[in-house]
Amino acid sequence: MVFQRVGRRYAAAMAEAFVTGDNHPSCGICPSRRFPLGEFDVFERPSAECPFNPADGHRYTAAGVPVCVHPHKIGLVPRRYKTDGVPFAVELNLPDHPADLDAYLREVMHSAAPGVLELLIERATHEIPRAFPDVDVLQALRRALN
Repeated sequence: MVFQRVGRRYAAAMAEAFVTGDNHPSCGICPSRRFPLGEFDVFERPSAECPFNPADGHRYTAAGVPVCVHPHKIGLVPRRYKTDGVPFAVELNLPDHPADLDAYLREVMHSAAPGVLELLIERATHEIPRAFPDVDVLQALRRALN
């Protein structure tokens, strides 16, 4: 929990949601829009383990942990971040051919939540040279982020 000073007292303040902004491709009801990273789980797809709650339109585990079921939309690896206290991880699945790299990076970077973007850039600077030694990483990232 985060505390902020309000006059002479401190009050609990909600930490910033993992996804912010109206133009992000995540669903409007995604828990990533309400909770910070680590306060919700991410599943690969809808399942019986995270049933839909018609009362509020969200999915929850049996323990009541909110669940996102579209990891590709928020740029997170499916894991039980809240339930199991799993540390945050980003994953790049680079294409097979360097000709496809710009389009892939653009899609990944532009759909990433603000909290992930820096980590994706860091990961890309390490993984791209291994996969494509002749590619200028800085130029590829500039093209993706423009």
